[in-house]
Amino acid sequence: MHWFDLRTVPATPWKNGGGSTRELVSWPPGAGTQAFAWRVSVARIAAPGPFSAFPDVDRQIMLLDGDGVTLYGEQSELCHTLQQRWQPWSFAGELPLDCCLIGGPSTDFNLMVRRGHWHGGMQVVRDACTVGTTGAGLVMVLQGQWAVLGNGMAQLLQPGQGLWWPAPIGPCVLQPLQPLGPEAAHPHPFAPDARPALVWVDVRSGDI
Repeated sequence: MHWFDLRTVPATPWKNGGGSTRELVSWPPGAGTQAFAWRVSVARIAAPGPFSAFPDVDRQIMLLDGDGVTLYGEQSELCHTLQQRWQPWSFAGELPLDCCLIGGPSTDFNLMVRRGHWHGGMQVVRDACTVGTTGAGLVMVLQGQWAVLGNGMAQLLQPGQGLWWPAPIGPCVLQPLQPLGPEAAHPHPFAPDARPALVWVDVRSGDI
């Protein structure tokens, strides 16, 4: 298990100046943006512009915070409106997309997997779950506090904190903790309410 805190992950500015990316994991280490097997990141979109092309990569994107964006295809047709938080959308990495802001800057959560070699998905979880038994993966708390139990671990995760693992590690239980008072129940900017929630990415080798 590898632990991370989004607040301490360095942001890499985009070459076009339209935003920045915080890379949570890129596997294998040192593979770079063109040779990774799977990659998870959080991006800040601050200006309109084209999405980078990733041929032979399957992508999923989910709005975390902000007003959202509209995505247009090569012929300027509307492909998707990313405006509802925590609703994953899948698309091919080679699809030409232009991005327009609906309002102010937005923050999104991204998963990319190498097509034909890896497949994966993301889901928002509100109840206790067991991870680490089927493949690689990542969890990040969106709202509330979550206890991590298993594999000799006993840890508490706060919003923006999470864990990732490159291969099956054995069962690890994540248990949401209910708020104890008004201070603990105050919604995090990522969340529309105070109910505990996390995003779980499950990644497995091999084609579907």
